[in-house]
Amino acid sequence: MNILTTSAFSSLGERLGLWFALFPTIYLSAGTATALILIGGETMKLFFQIVCGPLCSSNPLSTIEWYLVFTSLCIVLSQLPNLNSIAGLSLIGAITAITYSTMVWVLSVSQPRPPSISYEPLSSTSFSDSTLAILNALGIIAFAFRGHNLALEIQATMPSTFKHPAHVPMWRGAKVAYFFIAMCLFPVAIGGFWAYGNLMPQGGILNALYGFHIHDIPRGLLATTFLLVVFNCLSSFQIYSMPVFDSFEAGYTSRTNRPCSIWVRCGFRVFYGFISFFIGVALPFLSSIAGLLGGLTLPVTFAYPCFMWVLIKKPQKFSFSWYFNWILGWLGIAFSLAFSIGGVWSMVNSGLKLKFFKPN
Repeated sequence: MNILTTSAFSSLGERLGLWFALFPTIYLSAGTATALILIGGETMKLFFQIVCGPLCSSNPLSTIEWYLVFTSLCIVLSQLPNLNSIAGLSLIGAITAITYSTMVWVLSVSQPRPPSISYEPLSSTSFSDSTLAILNALGIIAFAFRGHNLALEIQATMPSTFKHPAHVPMWRGAKVAYFFIAMCLFPVAIGGFWAYGNLMPQGGILNALYGFHIHDIPRGLLATTFLLVVFNCLSSFQIYSMPVFDSFEAGYTSRTNRPCSIWVRCGFRVFYGFISFFIGVALPFLSSIAGLLGGLTLPVTFAYPCFMWVLIKKPQKFSFSWYFNWILGWLGIAFSLAFSIGGVWSMVNSGLKLKFFKPN
């Protein structure tokens, strides 16, 4: 992604083009890494509570301490040098993702639904409120599909030459991979809504599964589900963070004109891991502004590729393809602004309390 985006924006000038290329990559990678620390740490906490049960000590680890435990595990695994070296870890992440997604929705729909469940839409005072709520929901969906890690893996690990370009197997791999992603996400969304309706807690379906069925589902089965989520988060952290690691190392090499030693690489990755941990602790409400984050990340998927195509291919001005890509690109920007406005409205309407450095 770095190479393609940099070449596309090179016409804007070396410095400006570099920032246009690096900002979306680092923003997506760092933001997702922080979100994974929050999800992974909280899931580890729930896993410990399930396994420990009534034997838990009187002074259990706090949420921040679980974030730190998860971050430390991520830093250890991040010492693998590149995406090719974590192929086995990525395979484990893919298997755990399919497994835990299936277990989550099957366990949810197999249990009795809460008696006070309702499927009625939330009441809104006006058409504008309903419209903004829909835009916020679309922003949340966009955040769920943010720059998925499979694109990074396919692009970084598949060899491509002029004689044997990789765009055909890349496209085939992307279609197969997104088919499995859809098979994971849509059953979870549909089954979760059927099982919990308007009672779905802020933390999502994992918190609902724990809160409503901790005494209904065998403890070993529930613990296994949460442990698979932790494994998947550990794997995803490495993949999403690799573009940032590469950027750090490329900057160091270009400035010092010497290769990046193993100790420098280790220092960069420890620094990045704890910066992500610090952001997660400082901004524990990130999951509550998913609609806004989804709106901000939308141009990477719906706008930048169109602008990149025009800058790289240079179609004839005012031709069909020229108009088509410019219109799609600016529509992506417009949707990004609309979703972001919906996310801000949701924050204001729900009275979000920005509790800095106070995770639950």
